[in-house]
Amino acid sequence: MTTRTTRRSALALAAAGLAAFGAQGAAAHQNMTVTIPFTAVNGTAPVSCGTAITGLGTTAATAQLKDLRFYVSNVRMVRGDGSSVLLKLTPKKGSVVSRGGNRVTMIDLENGTGSCDQGDAAVNSVIRGTVPHATYVGMRFYMGVPFPLNHSDTVGAPAPLDLTAMTWSWQAGRKFAKIELTDPAGPAGTWTAKTFMVHLGSTGCLGNPATGGTANCIASNRMTVRFAKFDPAKQKVAVDIGALAAGNDVTVNRGGAAGCMSGGTDPECGPVFTALGVDWKADGTGTGASSGTQTLFRAMAR
Repeated sequence: MTTRTTRRSALALAAAGLAAFGAQGAAAHQNMTVTIPFTAVNGTAPVSCGTAITGLGTTAATAQLKDLRFYVSNVRMVRGDGSSVLLKLTPKKGSVVSRGGNRVTMIDLENGTGSCDQGDAAVNSVIRGTVPHATYVGMRFYMGVPFPLNHSDTVGAPAPLDLTAMTWSWQAGRKFAKIELTDPAGPAGTWTAKTFMVHLGSTGCLGNPATGGTANCIASNRMTVRFAKFDPAKQKVAVDIGALAAGNDVTVNRGGAAGCMSGGTDPECGPVFTALGVDWKADGTGTGASSGTQTLFRAMAR
């Protein structure tokens, strides 16, 4: 073999090695897709529109679902060392807003049939997004709309922030969650309050963006959800209606709004906010801070 041939072979081998290294490096930096399903349950029993939900609250009442929608924001996948990466939500018309480092979507588990007469047939039960390739052991997210996106007019807002049914006012912002249970017998039923409503949102908001002001809220009431262990390939997120109703008689209203609309002194809000892990006090001095310890959401096998 000549010296020239030897040099050519060496250069070819070097080029091949660099190409292989580059391919490995590119693969190491590729993103992986994460799919997170959500489902409604009562304990272990599935919950859906038009079916009976039994054993609810302090009187083991039977109810039907009327509405079940909530905003999820800034989902982060957590590594074993505790560090986390923001899930880059996959764009989907009418379900994802990404702005200023905040990413928001809405989980909609009602389909507009039967007793679910608040929404429409469209549902959104899955969050999809991408993160860098790595081993992730847990997940965390917020139930709510980040402050920079919360206090805006629904007119002209990108979906899903344009839904009037999920809005209180410019000043108060969005309903972070709209979960409602209703008397299965309808108007002829025995519930004294026909619907038990859980509407979560910021309270004590001052300053109105509609008139050029800046809204500031005493209680933000954004709920933090943390799963120390979560494998999206094998698990889904369960929304436990039974846990939300625990501690209340859903068939009556003891004061304030029917159910809990985040009122600072509404007696039904005590057990609800305990389930949410959000600070609430009967005298109205609750801070709205989230402890991350809650019972509404849990991980369960797919």
